[in-house]
Amino acid sequence: MIAGLYIAGDSVLHRARPGHKLAALALGATLAMLLPGLAAACGVLVCVLLLYALAGLPLRVLGLQLRPLLPVLILIGVTQALMGDAAAVPAVLVRLTALILGAGLVTLTTRSLDMVAALERGLQPLRFMLRPDRVALAVSLAIRFIPVLAAILAEVREAQKARGREGHFLALAVPITIRVLKMTDEVAEAIDARG
Repeated sequence: MIAGLYIAGDSVLHRARPGHKLAALALGATLAMLLPGLAAACGVLVCVLLLYALAGLPLRVLGLQLRPLLPVLILIGVTQALMGDAAAVPAVLVRLTALILGAGLVTLTTRSLDMVAALERGLQPLRFMLRPDRVALAVSLAIRFIPVLAAILAEVREAQKARGREGHFLALAVPITIRVLKMTDEVAEAIDARG
């Protein structure tokens, strides 16, 4: 079980089958990308926020989902504006926020093992071109390392703060990169050893 992602509950969303939630997420994301304009993007975001309420998740959880997104959304908005399409920036940002919050809602209401098992079952028809077990392993590792990466970031920030290097990008990026690369090597060796 992944600490920090799944929040236990007894809502309709918690009880829904993982495969159904993943399919609804894929369908919703596709529709969100196809519907043009800010009004449609806002409609999608409102639907996602209503689903958070339906899941019985507190507003604090929504805030925790949004906070790490803000720098990324600002960067995307600035890039979009610089590429000459400033009018589309609000719709793009609202749409991305809705999509990321929707994906977060699935992980908050679904145990990771159930999600990975549903993904592996769903990919079985494609086994002639990919290995569903390997795709499921990759997804499970990606989910597993979200809280691990957050912990590494917190540890490095704390160490940099103690050294008075707070706010210096390279002082933060270099140790995080080194620790993540070391961790991925260890995981790759463990996977190789298991065959």
